[in-house]
Amino acid sequence: MNKIARVSKAAVRATTVDVSSMPDSKLCREITELVRDTESELLFNHSSRVYCFGALTGRRRGLQFDRELLYAGAMFHDMGLTQKHSSPGERFEVDGANAARDFLKARGIARPKLDLVLGIAYEEFPEAQREAVVAAWPRTPHFKEDIIQTFYDGIKHKPDTTFGNVKADVLADKDPHFHRGNFCSVIRGSLWPG
Repeated sequence: MNKIARVSKAAVRATTVDVSSMPDSKLCREITELVRDTESELLFNHSSRVYCFGALTGRRRGLQFDRELLYAGAMFHDMGLTQKHSSPGERFEVDGANAARDFLKARGIARPKLDLVLGIAYEEFPEAQREAVVAAWPRTPHFKEDIIQTFYDGIKHKPDTTFGNVKADVLADKDPHFHRGNFCSVIRGSLWPG
């Protein structure tokens, strides 16, 4: 039994929620292999926690969801931060979505299933659940700064993709020479009269 399976079962016992273990289908094993080979441990663990909290949220809200597709969405959501899946000009979120789409399409997953989304909220999880998930997929000691640095490393080569989104904050924080785009300037600079 591998470490992930052992820890997942411990997380299940600690939270009494069976969906907090990772799905173990062929598709999910292929996703895990690809993500482990492509992303840093920081991003892999982060994405694994995203799946767990998404699954816990779905159960708490009484939602029916496809665990495999939720797993795919969670595991690919930051894939666009990796060099292998980063395009020259798309937002990293789009790059991650494109990587997920291509991977799933190659495995026969139909388009309607690719559009499912599930949200989370920290305060809605009991402390025991948060601790169990983080024990299974640890945060680094300085995760907040590490994830900001990871975002920066993944987008610094394409700063224009941060226009109008929160990743502009990351570039502004890390690069004193970064100048944000300004929506009002775009409107005023339009070639349209008026």
